[in-house]
Amino acid sequence: MKLENIKTLGELKKLGYTSKSIKDELRENLIRKMKNKETVFTGVYGYENTVIPELERAILSKHNINLLGLRGQAKTRLARLMVNLLDEFIPVVAGSEINDDPLHPISRFAKEKIIEMGDKTPIYWLHRNDRFAEKLATPDVTVADIIGDVDPIKAANLKLSYADDRVIHYGMIPRANRCIFVINELPDLQARIQVALFNILQEGDIQIRGFKLRLPLDLQFIFTANPEDYTNRGTIVTPLKDRIGSQILTHYPEDIETAKKITQQEAVKVGLQKETIRVPEMAKDLLEQVVFEARKSEYIDAKSGVSARLSIAAFENLISTAERRKLLTGEEITTVRLSDFDGIIPAITGKVELVYEGEQEGAHVVAETLIKRAIKTLYPTYFPEIKKLEKQTEETPYDPIVSWFFNSKETFELLDDFSEKDYRESLEKITPLSDFIKKYQPKTTKEDSYFVKEFILWALVEFKKLSKERFVEGTEFKDPYGGLMSGL
Repeated sequence: MKLENIKTLGELKKLGYTSKSIKDELRENLIRKMKNKETVFTGVYGYENTVIPELERAILSKHNINLLGLRGQAKTRLARLMVNLLDEFIPVVAGSEINDDPLHPISRFAKEKIIEMGDKTPIYWLHRNDRFAEKLATPDVTVADIIGDVDPIKAANLKLSYADDRVIHYGMIPRANRCIFVINELPDLQARIQVALFNILQEGDIQIRGFKLRLPLDLQFIFTANPEDYTNRGTIVTPLKDRIGSQILTHYPEDIETAKKITQQEAVKVGLQKETIRVPEMAKDLLEQVVFEARKSEYIDAKSGVSARLSIAAFENLISTAERRKLLTGEEITTVRLSDFDGIIPAITGKVELVYEGEQEGAHVVAETLIKRAIKTLYPTYFPEIKKLEKQTEETPYDPIVSWFFNSKETFELLDDFSEKDYRESLEKITPLSDFIKKYQPKTTKEDSYFVKEFILWALVEFKKLSKERFVEGTEFKDPYGGLMSGL
């Protein structure tokens, strides 16, 4: 018999249904998935050997959980994915405000309903997607919001005295009975509100305006917090922290490959961007390296963190920069260029907290510095190291490229509005670049080779082998000493 066809308490009893707590649900379904080798937390990368094992241990221990980490570390996503570990449907007494279990009612309404109607008591089936409640902790949150309060309008309508517990209006937590309840940014919750959670977490009873109700609420609490909050805005009071079973530390991706997976999964490509904008793999690596550089930059507040949302927004800006150029040139398809990375600067400046030194430099300059540092860091992973100082007699792999610029009689420019054809023809003029790529990155495709060529030029600039000047229409590359020698 389908669960949806069971409409009364009597039919539920005939089915032989047995109730279980939400923590038992999570535990049993996790055990089943682990035995079947199923992925429990899909779409979360980089936590396979760190956060997820700790989270699974906390669920097996039937603990309330605090996820502690900087912004943009998938804390809320992990909490929401726990819904998949719940049973698909659970029975609820029809009309109950607090999702009463028909076999174990806890509210006055449900108990009286079952006494009155017996096995004919109507029930409905609550889907697991409706068993997730979330509250962002803000300073204006009150006890009435999360626990409940006396409702004078209800008292007047039902003609009840304030001594009758039926005048109570339940808050968010009682209404989330038998659900996963998430409080985001817990330290932002005022201390007196945190105190109101003590009994709910430990003893299971609540007190509303003098009504002491023995309501053994069945909840899986998940809290999220940012370590910065402990010093800047608030703190988690010690008795509450003591009642939270497991505190799990989250972290940012530890390598570029993991970061790329997250960005590609989360970034939104609008319209025909997927078909008309090509993104070389090296461009994706460089974008992630920019974020890695931001997380260790002396200009950016490390305590505040650099969210994964930065790389997502930067990738979307990068795609849109290439798309805008494509629209202006009237082409059907284009490839991301390194010069398009100027388009990610607004995504950087809007998502990092600068320290005093960063404010002195200016947000735009800091963003440009991050891109330059990312090029310098990433370059040796693809090509031979560019040494700052060599003996004059020592040959380097870069001599032919630098010599081309030294001997060139015309200025080499890459204009922003170059069509794909003009862009490629300009880079093909530097013949030593093609030979260099064939030797050190022979698997590079023809389409990607143009981005790689531009990448080499930018790297040679950062390592002082070439110079680069930005002007209104584009960028000019030249030998740093060529102008001086021609003048002499």
